[in-house]
Amino acid sequence: MIRVLVADDHPLLRTAIKQVLSQEPDLTVAGEAEDSEQVLQKIGDQAWDAVVLDLSMPGRGGLDTLHEIRRLKPELPVLVLSMHSEREFGVRAIKAGASGYLSKDTAVYEVVHAVRKILTGKKYVSPKLAEMLADALDSSHAGLTHEHLSDREFQVLCRIGAGQTVSQIAGEMALSVKTISTYRGRILEKMHMSNNAELVRYAIVKGLAR
Repeated sequence: MIRVLVADDHPLLRTAIKQVLSQEPDLTVAGEAEDSEQVLQKIGDQAWDAVVLDLSMPGRGGLDTLHEIRRLKPELPVLVLSMHSEREFGVRAIKAGASGYLSKDTAVYEVVHAVRKILTGKKYVSPKLAEMLADALDSSHAGLTHEHLSDREFQVLCRIGAGQTVSQIAGEMALSVKTISTYRGRILEKMHMSNNAELVRYAIVKGLAR
């Protein structure tokens, strides 16, 4: 049997994906996780053939979790789920090592096809996301302001956009307040902004607030 780990903090979505995958005779959801700590613990403790990972995981967050999975199990295929647009998160997730990117809006209908594709070693991306990836490789493509942020800076921006304080962000990401403040300073500098209000406004307009 092909063993799949489903990681999402929404029980209803986990159940729906589990039901769909379990209808396939050779697929089984052998484990579930609702936060980043559980994901990494289960990956360290057991063998898996594929992971379905929510990008907006509680705790360290999906991108950090994805980086750690890549470090622990470089060959393990990871299909990222997200409620966010491909434009804002898809390219970043693939660059971070995801094997595919699937919108939660279509997850129940597409997850079997997506999982089977990443199991073959191929990427699962929509035609729209494939075009964005090509643009991202084009040095003449300027991109949006936040696309120049590192993954950590991007995560901090998203959390600021959601109204979290520096202390709250530090607690959730398991980093010091000083470190988060440093990231905030870099974000302001790179985005040519001067305060949190501008960051919040930008994050809301671009659909980045998590």
